[in-house]
Amino acid sequence: MYPEQNLTRLGLHKATLRNRIARRRAECAGHANGVLQPLEFVDRLLALGRRIAPLAKLALVPLGWLLMRRATPRRGLVANLLRWGPLAFGLLRNAAKVGRR
Repeated sequence: MYPEQNLTRLGLHKATLRNRIARRRAECAGHANGVLQPLEFVDRLLALGRRIAPLAKLALVPLGWLLMRRATPRRGLVANLLRWGPLAFGLLRNAAKVGRR
């Protein structure tokens, strides 16, 4: 069907292509390894964060309370009135409405 010379030439060409593909595949794997090393480090950090997250949540609440006590000054009368005044005014207004009925 095909002459023997053509088959031999095609076989050599096929072997050359396979070698070139294997070499390029190895080069790509080496380049990908170099590119992915920083991402591997980030992935490890994220995994560590996921393992620590439940404990961190438990520890952050008391730490937050402690920092808020230290960071905020003691409130005076004016600050307390500004903070709780609207709530007290709303409660008194609703109580007056209920009393009118």
